[in-house]
Amino acid sequence: MSKALKGFEKRKARVRRSIRKAANGRPRLSVHRSSKNIYAQVIDDVSGRTVASASTMEKDLRGSLKTGADQAAAAEVGKLVAARAVEAGVKEVIFDRGGYIYHGRVKALADAAREGGLEF
Repeated sequence: MSKALKGFEKRKARVRRSIRKAANGRPRLSVHRSSKNIYAQVIDDVSGRTVASASTMEKDLRGSLKTGADQAAAAEVGKLVAARAVEAGVKEVIFDRGGYIYHGRVKALADAAREGGLEF
């Protein structure tokens, strides 16, 4: 395992640990960012199931986006996951950025999710 990956895993574990302490039963909005796509899930840790999810890999988004790796694509995924979560009855979540810095695509997704009706 390389040092960079080891550092990322440590950061991810540290963020996840602090989120679980602060969650108070709220589901978490988890973000995964790759070099070509972005993925978001609303996960209920109490029951251990995914409430809502969205990604740039979906057919309806893939056709309308120029690329899955920019802030516009992240904003679309944020709006979509927020709409699906509100439809499933989830209004309040806690944001899990994983090991990623709250900047760029991660921030664009979070802002779009807030505009879509999620509170965090």
